[in-house]
Amino acid sequence: MDTHKEFIDQIDEPGKRDRIKMILDHIKEKYPHLKEEIKWNQPMFSDHGTFIIGFSISKGHISLSPEAHTLDIFDKEIRESGYERTKMTMKIKWKEKVDLDLIDMMIQYNIEDKKDMTRFWR
Repeated sequence: MDTHKEFIDQIDEPGKRDRIKMILDHIKEKYPHLKEEIKWNQPMFSDHGTFIIGFSISKGHISLSPEAHTLDIFDKEIRESGYERTKMTMKIKWKEKVDLDLIDMMIQYNIEDKKDMTRFWR
């Protein structure tokens, strides 16, 4: 699997496929300079070779990973949105509303915070 489209196409359930596609398309449209990548069989976005945000799916939710540091910065907003948070991920259950504004805030933060970074991970 090399592209986000290939990742999306392998999802059997149409509702889940449409939901992750909506999120990925939103990011591609809003941040066209970010590079779409597939690493560890997961779609992610990078900027000048550094990780910005990644996604994975499971039976019960979509996991977003903008790195633990960024999750810590936005912990209050994540909890106010009603999402579950682990050390490394934010989970959006399939039935929950997707807070694109929160996702955008985390992406914007990572783009700015990592603008001079030369490594993939923080």
